Amino acid sequence: MRDTPTWRIPFGIIGLFMALMVYGVVIARYAPEIIGGWPGLAQAAVYLVLGLFWLLPLKRFLIWMETGRWSVPTGSGDKSGQG
Repeated sequence: MRDTPTWRIPFGIIGLFMALMVYGVVIARYAPEIIGGWPGLAQAAVYLVLGLFWLLPLKRFLIWMETGRWSVPTGSGDKSGQG
């Protein structure tokens, strides 16, 4: 855990919010034109996938906010999975 404040936390939160807003607007603008004529269940599946897609880079982004690196630092003492 860090002892001093870092600029990455507020920058990361604002950046994440802005990126999600842009992503949402792009999906809301272009997805209906592409899948609007599809059956309802197919549309629901596409929107479910698109709604979860933004979670893929989230782990690395949160690691960057905490550590300043894009991956888990080596020797971080991660004991997850051991019990």
